[in-house]
Amino acid sequence: MSAIIEGLPDAVAIRCLARVPFYLHPKLELVSHSWRDAYRSGELYKARQEVNATEELLCVCAFEPDNLWQLYDPLRDIWITLPTFPSTIRRLAHFGVVSAAGNLYVLGGGSDDVDPITGDQDGSFSTDEVWSYDPVTRKWSLRASMIVPRAMFACCVLDGKIIVAGGFTNCRKSISKAEIYDPEKDVWSPIPDLPHTHNTACSGVVVGGKVHVLQKGYSSVQVLENIKQGWIVHDYNWPQGPKAVLRGELYVMYHGVICKLERNSCRVIFTAHDFRKIIGCAITGLGDDIYVIGGVLGPDRLNWDIKLLSDIDVLTIGVERPVWRKLSPMTKCKGTVLGCTTLKI
Repeated sequence: MSAIIEGLPDAVAIRCLARVPFYLHPKLELVSHSWRDAYRSGELYKARQEVNATEELLCVCAFEPDNLWQLYDPLRDIWITLPTFPSTIRRLAHFGVVSAAGNLYVLGGGSDDVDPITGDQDGSFSTDEVWSYDPVTRKWSLRASMIVPRAMFACCVLDGKIIVAGGFTNCRKSISKAEIYDPEKDVWSPIPDLPHTHNTACSGVVVGGKVHVLQKGYSSVQVLENIKQGWIVHDYNWPQGPKAVLRGELYVMYHGVICKLERNSCRVIFTAHDFRKIIGCAITGLGDDIYVIGGVLGPDRLNWDIKLLSDIDVLTIGVERPVWRKLSPMTKCKGTVLGCTTLKI
């Protein structure tokens, strides 16, 4: 193989290429075969970490179009469309999504494509499938399946490993089973069951080095700090609504306000009245900002139309006078956000 950059050892050349922004990688692969091989190698990802050139991008999948993901680059305000997600399930929804070891993971879920006559969801209410997307090779891969098929479940990353808990099985009954995934070994292992199950969707967040499982419609929170010790149940009485973790702190958007959540308190940070009529949006933390993404603008007394949104609104936390600002809207995705996470590349 020819030298990556003439006159430089390959190890030094790789570190030079690692400093180039991620969005330019596909174009630079066209320079030569050696550059293409370098940009698609695992060494590049390691080099980007070594030279402090990693970038944190936003990953979003929405109701339209079917099974499509986009990445957002906050430094350049641009959107990157990923190769079509290869699941055979039409309109996959109610899945878990996280990033780990530099890859995007899409786990479980089921079809949101309902038959108007039978009410069946494309024959699949939940699945055990696990897919990963490698931004270096730009390919989707099928990984080891979860032990239990599930949808509408808690999913988060703790110490580099993926934890899933609760949700619904194919028989549409809530489950207490929980398991942990090692991305390096591609292996799932069972962990202690949740103490309680409820017949509602649940979600998971990591705050203070602990996994918190929240059930829709319930004030109790099931917390996991140590796998050997199992789950502990707390009643924090947190308000319902989409939640985001930013700089290790938990925030929620409900009834037109953004609040910071602590164990037994809820402090208003900023009003968000413009979002009161929007349903199905997602919020997430990235850098110093809270992002409000997509959703559906419902009908009102004057207008019965439903509008699928591709908007991205951002609020910077920690400044004296925070204000909302708009970013470039999603170029492909719109409507209810089905999955949202951040990915460090």
